[in-house]
Amino acid sequence: MRFSLFLLIIVLCSCNSAQKELTAQDIIDFSIKKSGMDKVSNASITFDFRDKSYKAERKNGLFKLQRYFENDTIIIEDYITNDSYKRFVNNKLEVAPDSMKKKYSNSINSVHYFSVLPFGLNDAAVRKKKLPEVSIKGKEYYKIEITFDENEGGEDFEDVFIYWINKQTFLIDYLAYEYHTNGGGKRFRAVTKENLVNGIRFADYDNYKPKNDTLKLKNIDKAFQDNLLLKVSEINLENIAVKL
Repeated sequence: MRFSLFLLIIVLCSCNSAQKELTAQDIIDFSIKKSGMDKVSNASITFDFRDKSYKAERKNGLFKLQRYFENDTIIIEDYITNDSYKRFVNNKLEVAPDSMKKKYSNSINSVHYFSVLPFGLNDAAVRKKKLPEVSIKGKEYYKIEITFDENEGGEDFEDVFIYWINKQTFLIDYLAYEYHTNGGGKRFRAVTKENLVNGIRFADYDNYKPKNDTLKLKNIDKAFQDNLLLKVSEINLENIAVKL
């Protein structure tokens, strides 16, 4: 009788442990919530990055992404919506060739995309995979790989991302990606500062690349700890403002 009771306790404990096992989807959902990114879908966000100003307006699935900067006496304004791209030079609409529209759009989208991570990781094109958990600098991390569906993932569907999400806070502390445009490459980013604005967490990063181009993306966290990455830039957002 006691033996049977002991077996029952073991089975119940095993079931409880299994229930607590988080999926990649669970982890992303928690990260979005913990970082306040669930507010982004109906918000107006402005910030400065390097020598340019950015604004994102999102509401119920509709968006308008903007970029503004001055070049000598020229004022350039870019606008991306769900279905169009427009560029104004000194308040006049510029008819740019398709190749330049693609270049400008990719550049603007990239800045806005990284500014509000992990917002966007539940888009229809996103495919999530849970990799083995790791330890970085004494902290434990969930490791999530993101790939994209070819039909819905846009021109950069072959890009691969990895996010290291702190097991205690569910916040992204590190991310890496492999891209294929402009000759391709790999990057690793480490959060250096958090900015909490109106309940939304924005992050600044140190940006690294591998010293060895043959390094596999999935091993880039180990390379970071072994000092095998080269810092190439800093990603700092300034003058952040949020209207909900």
